[in-house]
Amino acid sequence: MIETIATAALAVNENMNIQKRRIGNGKSKRRLSLVTGTHGDELEGQYLAYMIGSYLDENIGSLDGIVDIYPALNPMGIDSITRGVPMFDLDMNRVFPGSKDGTMIETLCASIVDDIAGSDVCVDIHSSNIFLKEIPQIRMSVPTAPTLLPYAKMMNVDFVWIHESATVLESTLAHTLNTRGTKTLVVEMGVGMRITKEYCQQLFDGILNLMKELGMWHGETAHVREPIVSEGREVGFVNSDAAGIFVPCADFGDTVNKGDHIGDVVDPLTSQVVEKVEAVCNGMIFTLREYPVVYGGSLLARILQPCEGGEEE
Repeated sequence: MIETIATAALAVNENMNIQKRRIGNGKSKRRLSLVTGTHGDELEGQYLAYMIGSYLDENIGSLDGIVDIYPALNPMGIDSITRGVPMFDLDMNRVFPGSKDGTMIETLCASIVDDIAGSDVCVDIHSSNIFLKEIPQIRMSVPTAPTLLPYAKMMNVDFVWIHESATVLESTLAHTLNTRGTKTLVVEMGVGMRITKEYCQQLFDGILNLMKELGMWHGETAHVREPIVSEGREVGFVNSDAAGIFVPCADFGDTVNKGDHIGDVVDPLTSQVVEKVEAVCNGMIFTLREYPVVYGGSLLARILQPCEGGEEE
């Protein structure tokens, strides 16, 4: 069943409609919400929404509960390949919880929150931007970690990044839902404007496993991996000192030592290597520059350091 959960009038007799698809079966009232398309340049979730929906259609007898799929919270952004909401120059994920008496975007955000609230778990799927590629990961704040971490470990991601609360933006959908009692996991994976099928398949397996743990799914599930958790670890940031073209020689998941060569910044005009990029610490690379043009200060990589006094897993 397809429902319009929020609508707003646009120019030239058009409407901005935010829709969801509800797939239900059995007697259980347990509900999982799958949310994506908040940023119009993040497309990994589009393919994952298709994968989940089509698989449930073919195996509906194994479902005992409700799955709500929200494929495009920012439909105009997806249509125009724009990260924010076109015309308004707004990042939708900086407007929540919205307001019933606010601007058009604020009223839409308020309706979205009201519709998702009450889910047993919400999975909020994001990609990275066009500049960086992210290993499949779940991000959460320190205050929410005790509640969310057990669910994150069910999701077949490689990494769980627990942020200090000072870095968490209160105007995001996930923060709003978590503060209102709806457990919400934020997934980051892949790169902007692209679909990485193997990452989507990895998270697909994780979502089915989560549904099984919630008692909503009685079909087959794949074995899920145990993620590395950032708790008790520091994150090292590798930034460029020079302008040019970044050519990495390391990859995701690589374990490096401080000083290891992980790439070069080259100058096409002089045919010179203008910077030999080195790891700033020991650990695992979980973010790597995808867009090659860089300037001084551009982020090239993030490295998760080992636990204090221990070695990387």
